[in-house]
Amino acid sequence: MPENPDSSPAPVVAPLALPPRNFFQRRLLDPIVAQLTQGLTPEKIALTIAIGSSIAMFPLLGTTTLICLLIGVFMKLNQPIIQAVNYACTPIHIPFIYYSFKWGEKLFGIAHSRLEMKVMRRLLLDDPLQFARDYGATAFHAIVVWAILVPFWGVAVYYIARPILREIARVKAEAAARTAAKSPDHPIP
Repeated sequence: MPENPDSSPAPVVAPLALPPRNFFQRRLLDPIVAQLTQGLTPEKIALTIAIGSSIAMFPLLGTTTLICLLIGVFMKLNQPIIQAVNYACTPIHIPFIYYSFKWGEKLFGIAHSRLEMKVMRRLLLDDPLQFARDYGATAFHAIVVWAILVPFWGVAVYYIARPILREIARVKAEAAARTAAKSPDHPIP
């Protein structure tokens, strides 16, 4: 009885053995790739935008990048998105610093010395301790104003961004499904 060629067992293909990951890949590349690809659901992106824009309003110039980095790592948010939102909010950030200092004065009923950049810069460079004494309370009051206002800002941004991002994800998924249905052999949906 001749053997049926279709009934012969299929050749066994051994899975490809990947080389072990080296120190550079494990300690540098893997964390970077994880930061770039994490949090890509519409809800997580909306949260990233809300938190990034909230931190971007922090009234101390030069601190928002580091704060976004730390909060983003702690909350597992997408770093490129949170930093992009932080930098995109710069036109809002600069006026907010001024107004948070003014609102802080009104909130605490204290009239601080005038906020003149030339005076502040000269004092910072000549006597940093005196600068901290003169403007430390002002900065603290501005931070308190920020802490009062930022939850409202963050919640509003989140609830505005979330439905928009969900709709974008839905449209993108429908387009990918239509493309896959047209040519199922195409490698890119």
